[in-house]
Amino acid sequence: MKQMKMIALLAILALAFGTSAAQTTATAAPANGAVPSVKDGNSQSDPAFRDRYPRYKLRSGDIFDISFELSPEFNQTVSVQPDGFITLRGVGDVHVAGQSVPELTITLRSAYDKILHDPLISITLKDFEKPYFIADGQIGRPGKYDLRGDTTLTEAIAMAGGFNDSAKHSQVLLFRRVDDQWVSAQIIDVKKMQATKNLKEDPMLHPGDMLFVPKSRFSKIRPFLPTASMGTFTKTY
Repeated sequence: MKQMKMIALLAILALAFGTSAAQTTATAAPANGAVPSVKDGNSQSDPAFRDRYPRYKLRSGDIFDISFELSPEFNQTVSVQPDGFITLRGVGDVHVAGQSVPELTITLRSAYDKILHDPLISITLKDFEKPYFIADGQIGRPGKYDLRGDTTLTEAIAMAGGFNDSAKHSQVLLFRRVDDQWVSAQIIDVKKMQATKNLKEDPMLHPGDMLFVPKSRFSKIRPFLPTASMGTFTKTY
């Protein structure tokens, strides 16, 4: 029964991150009693959780400078439009949303290869969304927080006011968006880490991560409905 409640909780919270019901349905609990997660996110071997230094991905509203070392007449400042495209001088529209700066450099070189020979391009981000994480559930101050420098899960919980008396310390959920269709979910036993004074399993947060601290009894967790922005929830009653 406890395993079934955990599966239901994972499904509800994954839906709140925008995944479809078919994609977020958790599988049956394995024989060893481990609680499954969305897209194998409960494993420390998951690349989404192992990569400590992820690159920033461009999104709508970001502004950056493009500099051409040998063709300064093409230097320009562009903004990523709501549909993910930018308009380049002499080239036209190119889709760049979701790309890192190294990926963007390759995309722009490929686009300008049509009119320039082996262009040397450098990119400088000017205005972009600042890194953040979201803390929700049974903590002192739920909300959206700036992510400045290396921050672990337990440090993020402390920044958000620490655990409430009703918090389930042993089953803190860490959600990380893998792509537009999938969200990884990992269960962290903070109670065990603190009891053993071993923080080796304390994961580093990535920009956009969400941590959720459930109540000590899962039957008391109320359902949530997702709103337009990821990480914002509305209680159904």
